[in-house]
Amino acid sequence: MSIKSIRNHNLIAGLIIFFTAILISGSCKKSPDNNNVSSHKGETKSHNVGTDCMTCHVSGGEAGEYQWIVCGSVYLTDKVTPNPNGVINLWTGPLGTGNLVASIEVDGYGNFFTNSAIMPASGCYPQVKGASGNIQNMLTLNVSGDCNSCHNSNTNRIWVE
Repeated sequence: MSIKSIRNHNLIAGLIIFFTAILISGSCKKSPDNNNVSSHKGETKSHNVGTDCMTCHVSGGEAGEYQWIVCGSVYLTDKVTPNPNGVINLWTGPLGTGNLVASIEVDGYGNFFTNSAIMPASGCYPQVKGASGNIQNMLTLNVSGDCNSCHNSNTNRIWVE
């Protein structure tokens, strides 16, 4: 085999691999799971700590592109200072019992949110775990993920040490 034919063979093989990779990557459609948006520890992209998130983050709202299923804000014990980088756990039983349905990280501003359909129709018992490891439990069954609609400046905010 001549050097020219080896180069042509290598070029053709390289092109086949290149176009195969393009076809494979281009044919992979995002599944609904790949379109999930959730808060993450340390992120500082959220806004409006303490306000009712679903005023805008609902179908037809100003932020309709991001429609939250579960959302809210977490504070320190003073209920004024945002408490970042914790976790919201959703349990089937009170006081962190039963099955863990889902966990949502609290971002760097103290907000948590997700558009994932994680809220069971039967409801759940939310638990807040601060970055310190301290835990606060909601003692009543919750069927709404719109946490700041109740826990706002007029009622007891969500807090953990």
